Amino acid sequence: MSRQKLLSIAIPSYNSEAYMEHAIQSLLPGGDEVEILIVNDGSKDGTASIADRYEQMYPGICKALHKENGGHGDAVMTGLRNATGIYFKVLDSDDWLDETAYPHVLQVLRTLSEPDRQIDLVIANYIYDKVGAAHKHVMSYHHALPENQVFSWEETRHFRLGQYLLMHSCIYRTELLRTCGLDLPKHTFYVDELYVYVPLKDVRTMYYINEDLYHYFIGRDDQSVQESIMIKRIDQALKVNKLMITSIDLEKIENEQQRKYMRNYLEIVTTVSSVLLTKSGTEENLKKKEELWEFMKKENPYAYRMLRHRFLGRAIHLKGAAGRAFLLTSYKITQKIFGFN
Repeated sequence: MSRQKLLSIAIPSYNSEAYMEHAIQSLLPGGDEVEILIVNDGSKDGTASIADRYEQMYPGICKALHKENGGHGDAVMTGLRNATGIYFKVLDSDDWLDETAYPHVLQVLRTLSEPDRQIDLVIANYIYDKVGAAHKHVMSYHHALPENQVFSWEETRHFRLGQYLLMHSCIYRTELLRTCGLDLPKHTFYVDELYVYVPLKDVRTMYYINEDLYHYFIGRDDQSVQESIMIKRIDQALKVNKLMITSIDLEKIENEQQRKYMRNYLEIVTTVSSVLLTKSGTEENLKKKEELWEFMKKENPYAYRMLRHRFLGRAIHLKGAAGRAFLLTSYKITQKIFGFN
């Protein structure tokens, strides 16, 4: 009987022929312990043939999964359904894993692979690999999390502004993802927040590796994280935001540290939605901002009470041109510090 894979890595791929091989190549040093699931999401270019070629070249390591186009979230869910690894990670097709950090992370996962030692969430750093940026900002968690040990929420410390977990930093236990109620919607951008947020309610044990593992490439004009594109797709961001609001009743999270982190996570996502709606400048989108907060007030009153009267919640609702100017200035400062969008 073949041994269970240590790690399954899904690569959602749509029209990715120009860059997906870099992503795949960065994973191959994991050898037979790693399962590379190349999910061709109904591509119209050479993505499918590249996926098939790697499956033929590396049988038992690479697997090509072909499906009708359903969007990024649907491709992630397809990868998860086909995963056989103890742990599961997502690598976007234009990103890659660091050649130095990757072996160390696998070494740690080996120590956490026995049934009585498996944990819920492994965390590593990620790098904003922004085109043209002289300084590549690293999202590190060493101020907030204990290093190189299994820990619980009680042992976490204060997370700084903008220092929150993304899909890039998370390696979840596969079975936890399958049992936590995760169901990413089809044909929807920005599901990364849901992917991280929903399973967090079931996370009890964690392990932080202070290694810069994930290179998050930013710079293509068509990337979904470009601000102008985010504004055009604001309805999809709002859909994800609302699913976050309704998916978890924060009041039922018993652990105070866990509840606080998840509250802050929902706060930052709702703030970004509100800022983008404000920045668009249209009356329609300003109305959508108010509707978003009314939706939270109705569907998750506890979250509304927690967020509405905090600093960002008050800033978002400042009236008039001065209020909007203050909000947008704060957003620009955050962009400059953390290098996103």
